[in-house]
Amino acid sequence: MRQSQFVLLLLVGGTIVAVSMGIRQSFGVFLQPVVTDLEITRTAFGLTIAIQNLIWGLAQPFAGMLTDKYGSLRVLILSSLLYIAGLVLTAHTSSATGLHLSLGMMVGLAMSGTTFTVVLSAIGRLVPPEKRSVAFGIVSAGGSIGMFTFVPLGQLFIGLYGWSTAFLILAGCVMIVPLLSLVFQRQSREDAPAPDRPDETLSQVLRSAGAHSGYLLLNCGFLVCGFHVAFIATHLPAFLNDSAISPMRSAFALGLIGVFNILGTYLAGFYGGRYRKKYLLSGLYLGRALVIAVFIALPLSDVTVMLFAAAMGLLWLGTIPLTSGLVAEIFGVRYGGTLFGIVFFSHQVGSFLGAWLGGYLFETTGSYTLMWQLAVLLGIIAALLHWPIRDDPVAAQAAPA
Repeated sequence: MRQSQFVLLLLVGGTIVAVSMGIRQSFGVFLQPVVTDLEITRTAFGLTIAIQNLIWGLAQPFAGMLTDKYGSLRVLILSSLLYIAGLVLTAHTSSATGLHLSLGMMVGLAMSGTTFTVVLSAIGRLVPPEKRSVAFGIVSAGGSIGMFTFVPLGQLFIGLYGWSTAFLILAGCVMIVPLLSLVFQRQSREDAPAPDRPDETLSQVLRSAGAHSGYLLLNCGFLVCGFHVAFIATHLPAFLNDSAISPMRSAFALGLIGVFNILGTYLAGFYGGRYRKKYLLSGLYLGRALVIAVFIALPLSDVTVMLFAAAMGLLWLGTIPLTSGLVAEIFGVRYGGTLFGIVFFSHQVGSFLGAWLGGYLFETTGSYTLMWQLAVLLGIIAALLHWPIRDDPVAAQAAPA
Protein backbone atom coordinates (compact mmCIF):
# COMPACT_ATOMS: atom_id res chain seq x y z
CA MET A 1 0.00 0.00 0.00
CA ARG A 2 1.31 3.41 -0.99
CA GLN A 3 1.79 6.00 1.75
CA SER A 4 -0.73 8.33 0.08
CA GLN A 5 -3.38 5.60 0.20
CA PHE A 6 -2.62 4.92 3.85
CA VAL A 7 -2.96 8.61 4.76
CA LEU A 8 -6.20 8.93 2.76
CA LEU A 9 -7.75 5.99 4.58
CA LEU A 10 -6.81 7.45 7.95
CA LEU A 11 -8.21 10.88 7.06
CA VAL A 12 -11.49 9.47 5.78
CA GLY A 13 -11.92 6.98 8.62
CA GLY A 14 -11.00 9.57 11.23
CA THR A 15 -13.43 12.13 9.78
CA ILE A 16 -16.34 9.67 9.72
CA VAL A 17 -15.69 8.73 13.35
CA ALA A 18 -15.25 12.41 14.26
CA VAL A 19 -18.67 13.34 12.87
CA SER A 20 -20.62 10.34 14.14
CA MET A 21 -19.01 10.15 17.59
CA GLY A 22 -18.58 13.90 18.03
CA ILE A 23 -22.29 14.52 17.59
CA ARG A 24 -23.10 11.55 19.81
CA GLN A 25 -20.89 12.87 22.61
CA SER A 26 -22.51 16.31 22.46
CA PHE A 27 -25.87 15.00 23.70
CA GLY A 28 -24.93 15.70 27.33
CA VAL A 29 -25.16 19.47 26.79
CA PHE A 30 -28.75 19.00 25.62
CA LEU A 31 -29.85 17.44 28.93
CA GLN A 32 -30.87 20.55 30.84
CA PRO A 33 -32.55 22.52 28.01
CA VAL A 34 -34.48 19.45 26.82
CA VAL A 35 -35.51 18.48 30.35
CA THR A 36 -36.68 22.04 31.06
CA ASP A 37 -38.52 22.56 27.77
CA LEU A 38 -40.27 19.19 27.63
CA GLU A 39 -40.91 19.16 31.39
CA ILE A 40 -39.40 15.71 31.86
CA THR A 41 -36.96 14.37 34.47
CA ARG A 42 -33.25 13.72 34.19
CA THR A 43 -34.08 10.05 34.63
CA ALA A 44 -36.19 10.20 31.46
CA PHE A 45 -33.41 11.86 29.48
CA GLY A 46 -30.86 9.45 30.94
CA LEU A 47 -33.14 6.57 29.92
CA THR A 48 -33.17 7.92 26.35
CA ILE A 49 -29.38 7.83 26.19
CA ALA A 50 -29.42 4.43 27.90
CA ILE A 51 -31.83 3.09 25.26
CA GLN A 52 -29.62 4.56 22.56
CA ASN A 53 -26.57 2.81 23.94
CA LEU A 54 -28.38 -0.51 24.37
CA ILE A 55 -29.85 -0.49 20.86
CA TRP A 56 -26.43 0.49 19.51
CA GLY A 57 -24.89 -2.44 21.32
CA LEU A 58 -27.59 -4.95 20.33
CA ALA A 59 -27.30 -3.98 16.67
CA GLN A 60 -23.50 -3.76 16.61
CA PRO A 61 -22.71 -7.47 16.06
CA PHE A 62 -25.18 -7.57 13.16
CA ALA A 63 -23.73 -4.38 11.66
CA GLY A 64 -20.32 -6.05 11.97
CA MET A 65 -21.58 -9.18 10.22
CA LEU A 66 -23.06 -7.13 7.38
CA THR A 67 -19.78 -5.24 7.05
CA ASP A 68 -17.79 -8.50 6.96
CA LYS A 69 -20.10 -9.89 4.28
CA TYR A 70 -21.00 -6.90 2.09
CA GLY A 71 -18.36 -4.29 2.90
CA SER A 72 -18.59 -1.00 4.76
CA LEU A 73 -20.07 1.21 2.01
CA ARG A 74 -23.69 0.01 2.17
CA VAL A 75 -23.69 -0.13 5.96
CA LEU A 76 -22.29 3.40 6.29
CA ILE A 77 -24.72 4.93 3.79
CA LEU A 78 -27.87 3.34 5.21
CA SER A 79 -26.84 4.02 8.80
CA SER A 80 -25.97 7.67 8.16
CA LEU A 81 -29.38 8.25 6.56
CA LEU A 82 -31.03 6.74 9.63
CA TYR A 83 -28.83 8.95 11.83
CA ILE A 84 -30.05 12.05 9.99
CA ALA A 85 -33.70 10.97 10.28
CA GLY A 86 -33.33 10.29 14.00
CA LEU A 87 -31.85 13.72 14.71
CA VAL A 88 -34.54 15.47 12.64
CA LEU A 89 -37.32 13.67 14.50
CA THR A 90 -35.62 14.47 17.82
CA ALA A 91 -35.76 18.15 16.92
CA HIS A 92 -39.55 17.91 16.57
CA THR A 93 -40.33 15.69 19.54
CA SER A 94 -42.53 16.94 22.36
CA SER A 95 -42.50 14.10 24.88
CA ALA A 96 -40.25 11.62 26.66
CA THR A 97 -41.70 8.82 24.54
CA GLY A 98 -40.82 10.64 21.33
CA LEU A 99 -37.32 11.21 22.68
CA HIS A 100 -36.94 7.49 23.45
CA LEU A 101 -37.98 6.55 19.89
CA SER A 102 -35.95 9.15 17.97
CA LEU A 103 -32.81 10.02 19.94
CA GLY A 104 -32.93 6.67 21.69
CA MET A 105 -33.86 3.89 19.26
CA MET A 106 -33.25 5.46 15.83
CA VAL A 107 -29.96 7.17 16.62
CA GLY A 108 -28.81 4.12 18.59
CA LEU A 109 -29.42 1.85 15.61
CA ALA A 110 -27.68 4.33 13.30
CA MET A 111 -24.62 4.50 15.54
CA SER A 112 -24.00 0.77 15.07
CA GLY A 113 -23.23 1.39 11.40
CA THR A 114 -21.36 4.70 11.50
CA THR A 115 -18.78 4.35 14.27
CA PHE A 116 -15.77 2.36 15.41
CA THR A 117 -16.71 -1.23 14.60
CA VAL A 118 -17.59 -0.64 10.94
CA VAL A 119 -14.84 1.89 10.27
CA LEU A 120 -12.07 0.00 12.08
CA SER A 121 -13.14 -3.24 10.41
CA ALA A 122 -12.71 -1.59 7.01
CA ILE A 123 -9.37 -0.07 8.02
CA GLY A 124 -8.15 -3.37 9.49
CA ARG A 125 -8.72 -5.21 6.23
CA LEU A 126 -7.14 -2.55 4.07
CA VAL A 127 -3.91 -1.66 5.89
CA PRO A 128 -0.88 -3.95 6.38
CA PRO A 129 -0.71 -5.80 9.74
CA GLU A 130 2.41 -3.92 10.85
CA LYS A 131 0.55 -0.58 10.51
CA ARG A 132 -2.75 -1.76 11.97
CA SER A 133 -2.31 -0.72 15.61
CA VAL A 134 -1.16 2.80 14.73
CA ALA A 135 -3.97 3.09 12.16
CA PHE A 136 -6.55 2.07 14.76
CA GLY A 137 -5.17 4.65 17.18
CA ILE A 138 -5.23 7.50 14.67
CA VAL A 139 -8.73 6.71 13.37
CA SER A 140 -10.07 6.28 16.91
CA ALA A 141 -8.64 9.70 17.74
CA GLY A 142 -11.18 11.05 15.27
CA GLY A 143 -13.79 10.53 17.98
CA SER A 144 -11.79 12.87 20.19
CA ILE A 145 -11.48 15.52 17.50
CA GLY A 146 -15.23 15.25 16.99
CA MET A 147 -15.86 15.62 20.70
CA PHE A 148 -13.69 18.71 20.89
CA THR A 149 -15.48 20.14 17.86
CA PHE A 150 -19.13 19.22 18.32
CA VAL A 151 -19.60 19.55 22.10
CA PRO A 152 -18.80 23.30 22.14
CA LEU A 153 -20.63 23.72 18.82
CA GLY A 154 -23.68 21.98 20.24
CA GLN A 155 -23.67 24.33 23.24
CA LEU A 156 -23.17 27.31 20.92
CA PHE A 157 -26.06 26.27 18.66
CA ILE A 158 -28.32 25.77 21.69
CA GLY A 159 -27.48 29.24 22.95
CA LEU A 160 -28.03 30.89 19.56
CA TYR A 161 -30.98 28.96 18.14
CA GLY A 162 -32.41 26.68 20.84
CA TRP A 163 -32.00 22.92 21.25
CA SER A 164 -34.45 21.95 18.48
CA THR A 165 -32.67 23.88 15.73
CA ALA A 166 -29.33 22.70 17.11
CA PHE A 167 -30.37 19.08 16.43
CA LEU A 168 -31.29 20.02 12.84
CA ILE A 169 -27.88 21.61 12.27
CA LEU A 170 -26.17 18.49 13.60
CA ALA A 171 -28.29 16.37 11.27
CA GLY A 172 -26.95 18.38 8.35
CA CYS A 173 -23.39 17.64 9.44
CA VAL A 174 -23.99 13.89 9.17
CA MET A 175 -24.57 14.25 5.41
CA ILE A 176 -20.81 14.16 4.82
CA VAL A 177 -20.56 10.53 6.02
CA PRO A 178 -22.05 8.73 2.98
CA LEU A 179 -19.88 10.81 0.66
CA LEU A 180 -16.67 9.95 2.51
CA SER A 181 -17.57 6.26 2.71
CA LEU A 182 -17.14 5.98 -1.07
CA VAL A 183 -13.38 6.01 -0.48
CA PHE A 184 -13.54 2.63 1.26
CA GLN A 185 -15.28 1.13 -1.76
CA ARG A 186 -12.59 2.36 -4.12
CA GLN A 187 -9.71 1.31 -1.91
CA SER A 188 -11.13 -2.18 -1.35
CA ARG A 189 -10.78 -2.86 -5.07
CA GLU A 190 -7.08 -2.05 -5.08
CA ASP A 191 -4.18 -3.61 -3.22
CA ALA A 192 -5.59 -4.58 0.19
CA PRO A 193 -3.65 -7.40 1.84
CA ALA A 194 -5.04 -10.92 1.70
CA PRO A 195 -7.14 -11.93 4.73
CA ASP A 196 -5.50 -13.99 7.45
CA ARG A 197 -6.79 -17.55 8.09
CA PRO A 198 -8.95 -17.48 4.91
CA ASP A 199 -10.32 -21.01 5.37
CA GLU A 200 -12.11 -20.28 8.66
CA THR A 201 -15.89 -19.86 8.66
CA LEU A 202 -17.81 -17.41 10.83
CA SER A 203 -19.32 -20.21 12.92
CA GLN A 204 -15.85 -21.65 13.60
CA VAL A 205 -14.53 -18.27 14.71
CA LEU A 206 -17.56 -17.66 16.94
CA ARG A 207 -17.14 -21.04 18.62
CA SER A 208 -13.46 -20.34 19.12
CA ALA A 209 -14.17 -16.93 20.64
CA GLY A 210 -16.92 -18.26 22.88
CA ALA A 211 -14.54 -20.82 24.37
CA HIS A 212 -11.69 -18.34 24.79
CA SER A 213 -11.38 -16.99 28.34
CA GLY A 214 -9.53 -13.90 27.14
CA TYR A 215 -12.39 -12.95 24.84
CA LEU A 216 -14.85 -13.24 27.72
CA LEU A 217 -12.63 -11.07 29.91
CA LEU A 218 -12.40 -8.47 27.16
CA ASN A 219 -16.21 -8.34 27.07
CA CYS A 220 -16.40 -7.82 30.82
CA GLY A 221 -13.69 -5.17 30.85
CA PHE A 222 -15.14 -3.22 27.93
CA LEU A 223 -18.45 -2.98 29.80
CA VAL A 224 -16.65 -0.78 32.32
CA CYS A 225 -15.36 1.47 29.55
CA GLY A 226 -18.92 2.04 28.36
CA PHE A 227 -20.08 2.77 31.91
CA HIS A 228 -17.39 5.44 32.42
CA VAL A 229 -17.80 7.13 29.04
CA ALA A 230 -21.61 7.25 29.03
CA PHE A 231 -21.89 8.48 32.61
CA ILE A 232 -19.35 11.26 32.16
CA ALA A 233 -20.49 12.33 28.68
CA THR A 234 -24.16 12.39 29.70
CA HIS A 235 -24.05 13.69 33.28
CA LEU A 236 -20.82 15.69 33.71
CA PRO A 237 -22.35 18.93 32.31
CA ALA A 238 -25.32 18.67 34.70
CA PHE A 239 -23.03 17.73 37.62
CA LEU A 240 -20.90 20.81 36.97
CA ASN A 241 -23.88 23.11 36.42
CA ASP A 242 -25.34 21.96 39.74
CA SER A 243 -22.05 23.08 41.31
CA ALA A 244 -22.26 26.60 39.82
CA ILE A 245 -19.93 25.87 36.87
CA SER A 246 -21.30 27.70 33.80
CA PRO A 247 -22.86 25.69 30.93
CA MET A 248 -20.24 26.92 28.48
CA ARG A 249 -17.43 25.97 30.86
CA SER A 250 -19.04 22.54 31.28
CA ALA A 251 -19.16 22.10 27.52
CA PHE A 252 -15.55 23.22 27.31
CA ALA A 253 -14.62 20.53 29.85
CA LEU A 254 -16.11 17.84 27.62
CA GLY A 255 -14.34 19.38 24.66
CA LEU A 256 -11.06 19.34 26.60
CA ILE A 257 -11.52 15.61 27.18
CA GLY A 258 -11.69 15.29 23.41
CA VAL A 259 -8.53 17.36 22.87
CA PHE A 260 -6.39 15.34 25.24
CA ASN A 261 -7.85 12.11 23.99
CA ILE A 262 -6.42 12.84 20.55
CA LEU A 263 -3.01 12.37 22.11
CA GLY A 264 -4.15 9.56 24.40
CA THR A 265 -5.73 7.50 21.65
CA TYR A 266 -2.77 7.96 19.33
CA LEU A 267 -0.38 6.90 22.09
CA ALA A 268 -2.54 3.86 22.85
CA GLY A 269 -2.30 2.77 19.22
CA PHE A 270 1.41 3.58 19.05
CA TYR A 271 2.38 1.69 22.19
CA GLY A 272 -0.10 -1.07 21.38
CA GLY A 273 2.16 -1.97 18.47
CA ARG A 274 5.17 -2.26 20.81
CA TYR A 275 3.89 -3.64 24.10
CA ARG A 276 1.30 -6.20 25.14
CA LYS A 277 -2.10 -4.61 24.81
CA LYS A 278 -3.62 -6.36 27.81
CA TYR A 279 -1.12 -4.70 30.17
CA LEU A 280 -1.76 -1.30 28.60
CA LEU A 281 -5.50 -1.82 29.09
CA SER A 282 -4.99 -2.73 32.75
CA GLY A 283 -2.96 0.43 33.26
CA LEU A 284 -5.53 2.54 31.47
CA TYR A 285 -8.47 1.37 33.59
CA LEU A 286 -6.47 1.74 36.80
CA GLY A 287 -5.54 5.26 35.68
CA ARG A 288 -9.22 6.11 35.22
CA ALA A 289 -10.03 4.91 38.73
CA LEU A 290 -7.25 7.05 40.20
CA VAL A 291 -8.23 10.17 38.24
CA ILE A 292 -11.89 9.90 39.27
CA ALA A 293 -10.98 9.22 42.90
CA VAL A 294 -8.76 12.32 43.06
CA PHE A 295 -11.40 14.45 41.29
CA ILE A 296 -14.19 13.65 43.75
CA ALA A 297 -11.83 14.02 46.73
CA LEU A 298 -10.72 17.56 45.83
CA PRO A 299 -12.86 20.73 46.17
CA LEU A 300 -14.61 21.46 42.88
CA SER A 301 -13.29 24.50 40.99
CA ASP A 302 -12.56 25.59 37.44
CA VAL A 303 -8.98 24.40 37.89
CA THR A 304 -9.85 20.92 39.17
CA VAL A 305 -12.48 20.51 36.44
CA MET A 306 -9.98 21.32 33.70
CA LEU A 307 -7.31 19.09 35.22
CA PHE A 308 -9.84 16.25 35.47
CA ALA A 309 -10.90 16.75 31.86
CA ALA A 310 -7.30 16.73 30.64
CA ALA A 311 -6.35 13.62 32.62
CA MET A 312 -9.53 11.74 31.71
CA GLY A 313 -9.04 12.73 28.09
CA LEU A 314 -5.70 10.93 27.98
CA LEU A 315 -7.53 7.76 29.07
CA TRP A 316 -10.87 8.30 27.30
CA LEU A 317 -10.94 6.24 24.08
CA GLY A 318 -7.53 4.61 24.23
CA THR A 319 -9.46 1.43 24.99
CA ILE A 320 -10.79 1.33 21.41
CA PRO A 321 -7.55 0.70 19.43
CA LEU A 322 -6.21 -1.56 22.19
CA THR A 323 -9.35 -3.69 22.49
CA SER A 324 -10.05 -3.90 18.76
CA GLY A 325 -6.37 -4.55 18.13
CA LEU A 326 -6.32 -7.33 20.71
CA VAL A 327 -9.34 -8.98 19.07
CA ALA A 328 -7.60 -8.82 15.68
CA GLU A 329 -4.35 -10.07 17.20
CA ILE A 330 -6.00 -13.13 18.74
CA PHE A 331 -8.59 -14.02 16.08
CA GLY A 332 -7.48 -12.26 12.88
CA VAL A 333 -9.24 -9.53 10.88
CA ARG A 334 -11.44 -11.52 8.50
CA TYR A 335 -14.38 -11.52 10.93
CA GLY A 336 -13.12 -8.60 12.96
CA GLY A 337 -16.31 -6.60 12.47
CA THR A 338 -18.41 -9.36 13.98
CA LEU A 339 -16.10 -10.20 16.88
CA PHE A 340 -15.43 -6.59 17.86
CA GLY A 341 -19.15 -5.91 17.40
CA ILE A 342 -19.92 -8.49 20.08
CA VAL A 343 -17.34 -6.97 22.42
CA PHE A 344 -18.81 -3.56 21.67
CA PHE A 345 -22.23 -4.84 22.74
CA SER A 346 -20.76 -5.34 26.20
CA HIS A 347 -19.48 -1.75 26.03
CA GLN A 348 -22.99 -0.56 25.28
CA VAL A 349 -24.51 -2.54 28.13
CA GLY A 350 -22.13 -0.57 30.33
CA SER A 351 -23.16 2.62 28.54
CA PHE A 352 -26.82 1.85 29.22
CA LEU A 353 -26.06 1.45 32.91
CA GLY A 354 -23.85 4.55 33.06
CA ALA A 355 -26.38 6.83 31.38
CA TRP A 356 -29.52 5.51 33.07
CA LEU A 357 -28.12 4.75 36.52
CA GLY A 358 -26.56 8.21 36.70
CA GLY A 359 -29.98 9.83 36.30
CA TYR A 360 -31.72 7.32 38.55
CA LEU A 361 -29.27 7.66 41.44
CA PHE A 362 -29.34 11.44 41.14
CA GLU A 363 -33.14 11.46 41.37
CA THR A 364 -33.16 9.06 44.33
CA THR A 365 -30.18 10.39 46.32
CA GLY A 366 -30.01 14.01 45.18
CA SER A 367 -26.38 13.78 44.04
CA TYR A 368 -23.95 11.92 41.78
CA THR A 369 -21.64 10.86 44.64
CA LEU A 370 -22.59 7.18 44.56
CA MET A 371 -22.06 7.04 40.79
CA TRP A 372 -18.57 8.51 41.06
CA GLN A 373 -17.68 5.98 43.75
CA LEU A 374 -19.05 3.12 41.62
CA ALA A 375 -16.97 4.36 38.67
CA VAL A 376 -13.80 4.10 40.78
CA LEU A 377 -14.61 0.56 41.91
CA LEU A 378 -15.38 -0.64 38.39
CA GLY A 379 -12.15 0.85 37.07
CA ILE A 380 -10.15 -1.22 39.55
CA ILE A 381 -12.10 -4.38 38.65
CA ALA A 382 -11.49 -3.82 34.92
CA ALA A 383 -7.77 -3.39 35.51
CA LEU A 384 -7.67 -6.76 37.26
CA LEU A 385 -9.74 -8.49 34.55
CA HIS A 386 -7.38 -7.61 31.69
CA TRP A 387 -4.15 -8.75 33.32
CA PRO A 388 -4.60 -12.56 32.86
CA ILE A 389 -5.90 -12.46 29.26
CA ARG A 390 -4.28 -15.03 26.93
CA ASP A 391 -3.29 -12.84 23.98
CA ASP A 392 -1.46 -15.28 21.67
CA PRO A 393 -3.16 -15.91 18.29
CA VAL A 394 -5.65 -18.77 18.56
CA ALA A 395 -3.67 -20.85 16.07
CA ALA A 396 -0.60 -20.65 18.31
CA GLN A 397 -2.66 -21.46 21.39
CA ALA A 398 -4.08 -24.56 19.70
CA ALA A 399 -0.71 -25.80 18.47
CA PRO A 400 0.81 -28.74 20.37
CA ALA A 401 3.65 -27.96 22.74
